[in-house]
Amino acid sequence: MGVRGPAGLPTLSRRSKIIIGIAVALLVILLVGPRIVGLITDWLWFSDLGYSEVFSTILWTRILLFLIVGVIVGAIIYGAIALAYRSRPVFVPASGPGDPLARYRAAVMGRIRWFAIVPPVLVGVISGLVAQGSWATVQTFLHSTDFGVTDPQFGLDISFYAFRLPFVTFILNFLFVVVVIAFVGSLITHYIFGGIRLGGGSGSLTNSARIQLAALAGIFLLLKATAYWFDRYSLLSSDRKQEIFSGASYTDINAVLPSKLILMAIAIICALAFFAGVVLKDLRIPAIATVLMLLAALVMGVGWPLTMEQFSVKPNAAQKESEYIKRNIAATTQAYGIVADRNVDYQTDWGATAPSAEAVNSDEPTLSNIRILDPNVIGPTFNQRQFLKNFYGFPSQLAIDRYKVDGQERDYIVAVRELDPTKYGDQQQNWLNKHTVYTHGNGFVAAPANQVDEASGDATSGSDRGGLPVFNVSDLQTIRNPDYQKTAPIKVTQPRIYFGELIANVSPDYSIVGGTGGPREYDEDGRQYTYTADSGVSLSNWFTRAMYAVKYTDRNFLLSDAINSNSRILYNRDPRDRVKQVAPWLTVDSKAYPAVMADGSIKWIVDGYTTLDNYPYSQRTSLQDATTDAQDLINNQAQRSQANKQISYVRNSVKATVDAYTGKVTLYQFDKNDPVLKTWMKVFPGTVQPRSEFDKKTDLAAHVRYPEDLFKIQRELLAKYHVTDPTAFFQNNNFWSVPPDPSNEDNASRQLNQPPYYFTARNPRESSGTDSQFQLTTVYTGFREKNLAAYMTVSSDPGSYGQITVKVLPADRQSGVGPQQAQDNMNNYGAVLGDRKQLEGTTRVTYGNLLTLPVGGGGILYVQPLYTQTNNGGGVPKLHRVLMYYNAAAGNPKVGYAATTAEALAQIGISPADATSPLNGEPSAPQAGADQPAPAPQPNQPSTPSNPQRDAAVNAIGDALNKLKQAQSNGDFTAYGQALDQLNKAVQQYQAAGGGS
Repeated sequence: MGVRGPAGLPTLSRRSKIIIGIAVALLVILLVGPRIVGLITDWLWFSDLGYSEVFSTILWTRILLFLIVGVIVGAIIYGAIALAYRSRPVFVPASGPGDPLARYRAAVMGRIRWFAIVPPVLVGVISGLVAQGSWATVQTFLHSTDFGVTDPQFGLDISFYAFRLPFVTFILNFLFVVVVIAFVGSLITHYIFGGIRLGGGSGSLTNSARIQLAALAGIFLLLKATAYWFDRYSLLSSDRKQEIFSGASYTDINAVLPSKLILMAIAIICALAFFAGVVLKDLRIPAIATVLMLLAALVMGVGWPLTMEQFSVKPNAAQKESEYIKRNIAATTQAYGIVADRNVDYQTDWGATAPSAEAVNSDEPTLSNIRILDPNVIGPTFNQRQFLKNFYGFPSQLAIDRYKVDGQERDYIVAVRELDPTKYGDQQQNWLNKHTVYTHGNGFVAAPANQVDEASGDATSGSDRGGLPVFNVSDLQTIRNPDYQKTAPIKVTQPRIYFGELIANVSPDYSIVGGTGGPREYDEDGRQYTYTADSGVSLSNWFTRAMYAVKYTDRNFLLSDAINSNSRILYNRDPRDRVKQVAPWLTVDSKAYPAVMADGSIKWIVDGYTTLDNYPYSQRTSLQDATTDAQDLINNQAQRSQANKQISYVRNSVKATVDAYTGKVTLYQFDKNDPVLKTWMKVFPGTVQPRSEFDKKTDLAAHVRYPEDLFKIQRELLAKYHVTDPTAFFQNNNFWSVPPDPSNEDNASRQLNQPPYYFTARNPRESSGTDSQFQLTTVYTGFREKNLAAYMTVSSDPGSYGQITVKVLPADRQSGVGPQQAQDNMNNYGAVLGDRKQLEGTTRVTYGNLLTLPVGGGGILYVQPLYTQTNNGGGVPKLHRVLMYYNAAAGNPKVGYAATTAEALAQIGISPADATSPLNGEPSAPQAGADQPAPAPQPNQPSTPSNPQRDAAVNAIGDALNKLKQAQSNGDFTAYGQALDQLNKAVQQYQAAGGGS
């Protein structure tokens, strides 16, 4: 005979129970079904890429954690409740008429199994779900690798803090939660069943209730004592002095650390008191002990450190914190890879004396590579001049790389012509077109970074010539040219782009390729194509199609005849996201860039970082704040940024490639000494290719760049951590600042940092010679000042990769003109002001990147391109003029403003001969006008190497321009006419020497 519910409780009919059951089942399907579909499609995706082990390792770790933690937590909760129930009093007197506990007691007794099983199961499930998110903590604990570096306080290897301490903290946190829930569950059970009685002015406990609750309280205090012990190690990542430095301070070591040991001892005593209460049958002693512990925690944990900080440390802070600042400096430089004399070379005498004219003029590696194309400005030029079709496009932020052409390495602005679904027309928006016809981009486009097609003329004339990039295109049309392999400077064999950044900007981003029944994909006008790689998840069976139909909530997967047994689906096509998914333990750089390999394939290169957030004594840094600068908003489009998290260790440990055609992801070990990477390589064996494999890829090594995000983090830290004296560090005497971007008034007003720049220049560790390097550079100004304080650069060349050079101006030199000051000087130059006034209203003027170039061993040359764009809606940014600022000698600054690099150099007194090499094209004279001669146009193709006659003519042009400018400023019309005649003769000599037509 079934047990009937207590009187007054409603009962459910059979029909109601069925309806509720169906509703619950549907709810479970809605909640769990998409997750199951997601797991299946993720497995298919990882298997297609060859990274199924990553997926299975993570999945099984999560499942085991869920089961282990869920079962343990559920069993403990169930045991606590069951013990409380079994030890309940046999007879529980009612507290009076209408005793509410009687109704609850009857309800529980009527469904005892439900109340005994459901709460522990729910708590266990929730605990398991929370625990499975810590799979990385568990795996790194199981596969930890020693750093070979110990902390200065406890002498423990850093791996303890990186891998073991987080795991211990994870275990303790769960045990705390379990004990607290078990205590609460036992307390409620004892109360409902009479083990605890309230009322009558006093309460009472049964022996079983007292024993169980006291034992749980004692266990809690033992856990607390254990936590106090491990809290000592967490002090080494203290943020008490975060405004000055991270890590344990004087107060932490001399007050908080001893207090942790004292509180640990008190917690153990209190735990013993609770255990004694079990035997002594008196809880007053443990209760008193608990009160004393709380008071001790307040006094020892808060009062003592606060008193020491206020009355001992602050009056003598520089002296007291000296040792701990020294620890912070050592740990920070180690953790972020900015160790002096190891990978950072400080040159403290830079600019002490002005270089000679001969030294500057002979700086060919720098002068012949002056970049005049800004990848953050000319994106619209690429889009309008090279888009081909409305559904193609280029990113707003282009990339810079270098290629060896005609035996000489030169910088290029590079991009791939991608599919851009945001530009589809109305007739292109149907499902078939979006996902089966328009599937890929077409071509690699590069433009020499220091060359334009010809010198720009008057921007107000509406001319469409001059100031435009010289495009080198490798797409389906150009590679069909029989002479392509002979004449193309950059040779591509497969120009189709199936994986890129733009296609991933829309959702869903999938394409269905392959299939039978003839080519379907758009390739060129009148030409269709069928994807030939074996990449992509096969849609050969109905089950797989059904999974993706659910994933994308699209019935076309099941109904469309465009899908057949040979069809494949490509998705997750952003190269950065693909790398992040196959290596979820990596932080990827916010920028990826395309590169052409030796076999003609196009590969995206993605930089991957390993990070830690608890490196002892290392300065905590906001990843997002440190990497945010003026480049985060290009052409009013927000760029991808880093996550907002704190780190205290970073290494560029992985270089990854993503094939633009196949989507194949390859991870290469780049930092052989990174213990964090070694740990993850143990977790996922075989997923990261060893460094030896990377070294074999010489074509890949020739295109790797020092990553921007890492460089930004390091420059943010070096602004402080170039100071190694603890007292000077504390007093903030010699800190630097990263200057705001001066090229844009909005960026400057919002204090957005000036971005770093890539370019090729002379090896910064040599004052002469012809050795050039592809570098990433930035400048520092005095702390919250505008004067130039230092110049920082890092090499990207294979032989010297990662070598950081910091050129420091002598502290007593006041002539270090900073970027904002140079910008102001150029803006206020007479010719610039006049030109800007003439352009106002009809033309939009944009200043490009302001480059700071060390020249001649000690000179500082600022170079900035100025672009114009008509306001009629159809114009594109074109190079209008090149601005230069050079302080040849103290108190004698010069400004150059001309249509070509060579002319601008001549105006500031630097020989333009090196700027007329094939890297920079030919110089031209000023644009023809009422008082000026006709220009010598800059040819579309690189010029022939320089010769003595032409060089002499170029020097004569520069000399004539200087005289022309001086005569104009003095109002000497006679001298002006003579200079004009000299300039015309020099141009004729230049043309006669083969310099132009």
